[in-house]
Amino acid sequence: MPATDSSDTEDPSYSMQGGFIGFVFYWLAFAIPFLVYGSNTLFFLLYTWPFFLALMPVSVLIGIAFSMFFGGSWFTTSLASAVCIIGMFWTVFSFLSGW
Repeated sequence: MPATDSSDTEDPSYSMQGGFIGFVFYWLAFAIPFLVYGSNTLFFLLYTWPFFLALMPVSVLIGIAFSMFFGGSWFTTSLASAVCIIGMFWTVFSFLSGW
């Protein structure tokens, strides 16, 4: 039986689950203004959609970063990603709308 070198073993990859968590919380954060302000939010988003579209890759990267930082723990990654992504999304929304 050949001995395995330490360079042959691979580290676990947490980027897929972190990216998925970031993507899911991006869409949940996108739905919050509709729940709070109703369907009139759609008219606001028609003019400001590039700002919110730019938050999607940032949200995925935040999810990946938290997943790597917490070692793949689903609960802590989800909690930290939720707070950060929803706060980031709400900050952009409130700055653009002036509310």
